[in-house]
Amino acid sequence: MTVVLSRTATSKSRSDDTRAAARPSLPKGAAVGFLLAALATVVWSGSFVTSRALHDSVPPVQHAFWRWVVALVAVAPFGARQAWRQRASIRRHFGFVLLASLLGVAAYNTLVNQAGLTTPAANMGMIMAASPVLMALFERAAGVRLGGRRVVGLLTACAGVVLLMAEGPGGARFAAGDLWMVAAACCFASYSGLLRRKPAELGGTAFLFTTFLLGTVLLLPVHGVSLAVQGGFEPTAGTVLPILYVGVVSSAVAFFAWNRAIALVGPSRAGLVYYLQPVCVALLSWALLGEATGGTQAVCMALILGGVVLGASGRR
Repeated sequence: MTVVLSRTATSKSRSDDTRAAARPSLPKGAAVGFLLAALATVVWSGSFVTSRALHDSVPPVQHAFWRWVVALVAVAPFGARQAWRQRASIRRHFGFVLLASLLGVAAYNTLVNQAGLTTPAANMGMIMAASPVLMALFERAAGVRLGGRRVVGLLTACAGVVLLMAEGPGGARFAAGDLWMVAAACCFASYSGLLRRKPAELGGTAFLFTTFLLGTVLLLPVHGVSLAVQGGFEPTAGTVLPILYVGVVSSAVAFFAWNRAIALVGPSRAGLVYYLQPVCVALLSWALLGEATGGTQAVCMALILGGVVLGASGRR
């Protein structure tokens, strides 16, 4: 009898272990991907505040140009040698790298800075929250199944963003700069979708360094025109320190984190985390600018966070 009970207990224990192992759980790589996407999102939220803060002291193109010069210097010690070793692969996929540089480096951040001339930082963050929808559409168009749970999470977070926009400062009224932000959102979503197709032979650091370099080169002639027409800006602590922040943290660190997140979890799931951006911008506005956050904003944030959690837990 003792032996029978022991065997039965052992069999039950093994059965429980099997069921526990079969339960869906978030893989370690996916968890790291979501954390990296969250890091990039939080950092980029601060860059929107920076773009708005510099709107009357640094012309948008010059802001973007010097941002990428700083980023290039920051990444060079890690990426220049790797890029040189992979120069044959870079030449072979030069069209891909050039398009990524145009969308993710030269165009995207210049459009954000241009929007900062007339659009509050909170509006910038809320409009950029539309890019996850575009990322999901691009991924679906490429034949990737999103899954029901992820779609529900996407729609839930989207509803929170729409409600937040409708209840934002001045209601749903948009400034001219909001159109620039729509264009920026399209560029960023296209860049994120493009990353999904990055050739495996291109190393992450080499790819980052090369896109920063090409993006800076693309901005160079436009920067010259801006200098001739608008003049330069005064290099003070109030202008140099924000540019150092966006160059090192918002560019070198955040783009590396985002690119790695795309590789680990894909554009649509990383895009779900990007929905946290309006929440981060609202919290930064409250902490740094003293803007009040009411009950409606709290409900919107709960919807966004809930949508992110729901979508992140769906199968890939």
